[in-house]
Amino acid sequence: MRSFLVILFTLAFSHFSYSQIGGQSVFGSLDIPAAARVAAAGGLMPAVADGDVNLALYNPSLLDSTSHQKLGLSYVNYFSGINLGFASYAHHLDSSDITLAATMQYVNYGDFTERDAAGNDLGSFRAGDYALTIGAAKPIDSLFTVGANAKVTYNALGLAIDAGITYNNPKRLLTAALVLRNLGVQVNGYTSDVRDTLPANLMISVSKKLRYAPFRFSVTYDQMQQWDLTAGDPTSSTIDPLTGELIEENSFELGDQFMRHIILGTELLLGDNFNVQVGYNYRRRQEMKLSDRPGTAGLSWGLGLRIKRFDISYARASYHLAGGSNHFTISTRLGS
Repeated sequence: MRSFLVILFTLAFSHFSYSQIGGQSVFGSLDIPAAARVAAAGGLMPAVADGDVNLALYNPSLLDSTSHQKLGLSYVNYFSGINLGFASYAHHLDSSDITLAATMQYVNYGDFTERDAAGNDLGSFRAGDYALTIGAAKPIDSLFTVGANAKVTYNALGLAIDAGITYNNPKRLLTAALVLRNLGVQVNGYTSDVRDTLPANLMISVSKKLRYAPFRFSVTYDQMQQWDLTAGDPTSSTIDPLTGELIEENSFELGDQFMRHIILGTELLLGDNFNVQVGYNYRRRQEMKLSDRPGTAGLSWGLGLRIKRFDISYARASYHLAGGSNHFTISTRLGS
């Protein structure tokens, strides 16, 4: 385990110690929360080990025998006609104590009008991206599990890996995870001479379920590889009215810088058949709110309901005063 952690940190800080925030990377759809439960928790949920196959896309070391033969289907109604779909399946191998999972993701960006250099209408076309993720996890002992994902993206070809280690202590109702996501390269770009970076991310997360109350709390420290997440934030600069030049203010306080890494989530677990989630993403709120009308930017919520052998979830994530995203997930165990 110690060797695994050393390798994980070495890979993380040697390959993406540069900025990747604010639209400076490609394949941003890899970071869109697919599962409704994840979206409701603020966009990340890497430290909840309860056999949910939909969570393995964000932390492969959450896979275990309780995920066996589980199928998860998710649909995201995003912005401006963008739609996303996800299908995940897990299978446990008793002989080796390894749990495998596969996820297929598609992103439909909608219809576009094609025009030539003179602006003439040449018709319409559709744009989209696809990604295939294959993951595996294996327990080290009764408390620790390691896992990894391999990802292939298309139309622009990209290769990436995830790696994670999870500590799960059922007696203490405590789970902690260290995860490295989207470490990779773009093999073929959208244009012949441009190769972009992938949205790599190193995070640590802890969740705790109360013993005598139906609550589970989680906190995630996101983007560990970069302290300053204000790059590209329009609130960090102003325009000189005389020269028109951009003036960088860099007035962010220490507390604000720290909180931009924090994602908070709470689950109200009302038995095995109903649950409610609420999340808060501070960075999303600071980047997307209007100064005079902040609204509910950065907040998210969701509901989960079990009907017979089907788990049905819905979430609403508020990004901006103009609207939010809607997430739908249905899961079941095929062997039931």
